[in-house]
Amino acid sequence: MQKPVKKGLYPLRPGVQGFFITCDGGRERQALNEAVNLLESFYEEIIHGSDSGSKSWAVPDKPVNKKIKFKDSDSSSDGEDKAPTEGGEAKDNEETIEKSVEHRNDPEQGENEPREREDKEAEEHVQPSECTSIKRRRLDKDASVYETADLGNPNDKPIDELIEDELNELANRNKRHFVSLDSGCNGCIFVQMQKWHGDPSPAAIAQHMISSAALTKKHISRFILRVLPAEVTCYASEEEITEAIKPLIAQYFPDDTSTPQKFAVLYEARSNTGIERMTIINAVAKSVPQPHKVDLKNPDKTIIVQIAKTICMVGVVERYKELAKYNLRQLTSPQE
Repeated sequence: MQKPVKKGLYPLRPGVQGFFITCDGGRERQALNEAVNLLESFYEEIIHGSDSGSKSWAVPDKPVNKKIKFKDSDSSSDGEDKAPTEGGEAKDNEETIEKSVEHRNDPEQGENEPREREDKEAEEHVQPSECTSIKRRRLDKDASVYETADLGNPNDKPIDELIEDELNELANRNKRHFVSLDSGCNGCIFVQMQKWHGDPSPAAIAQHMISSAALTKKHISRFILRVLPAEVTCYASEEEITEAIKPLIAQYFPDDTSTPQKFAVLYEARSNTGIERMTIINAVAKSVPQPHKVDLKNPDKTIIVQIAKTICMVGVVERYKELAKYNLRQLTSPQE
């Protein structure tokens, strides 16, 4: 017997940009919500130059305690607490409670009392037979209200309304900067970035986030581990990868430059054993033109190749080893 297909996130596909993020296993949903909020915060910080990024997510050093003052409190203006005396504040409090009780028992306030209390008082002044009839009339009245109420079933919608709701959901996703996609691997999530004109690249946002965490040492996440930019996504094959990374290589490693870059290629694969590791590494390295050279010990830039099932994600980052391989938890953990 086949298991029913579960409706979930939209799957990761070629042609999108975003962030490939690792997290604690079993905490993908929490990490996803956390990642979207963090990315929005650092995106706004880059665009507007505000301090709404890492500072807003840092846990404060000391809790903020606020003193609550009640309306009937007789506390002095200087904020000092004074113990009530026998004939002073304690007496005033007793008088206030008595007045409150008298006000609640005042018959002139009947128009503000609940309907249930009126019925109860009426029952106390009638005979037992009349009391039974009053209760019966009340029950009949409540039953009639439930019978006439239209509860409705949210699932009983016409097919055209369901299609319209689905289209509205797709339209709302297209308006957001960051949306989630299903990576297909445990302990990994993918956040797609809807990049518009003038927006920073995923690599710039990831670089800013990691650099801020390394500088402030503030804990800004609970479930996220590594945040890696995915500037190119394609199918995981040597031919597809070689063709897809050409614009990316031309952007970061131009062949007519006077300042050659040292680079390294990092390869990681998940849920895919059909591709040879060295085949992909050599194909990516050969795509970088001269005068740029390979330097595995001290590279200026690192080309990160991540494969999840049948999808390959490629991004270029700086100071990869120096920034703890873009691991937020290691950057903000105390050094032993």
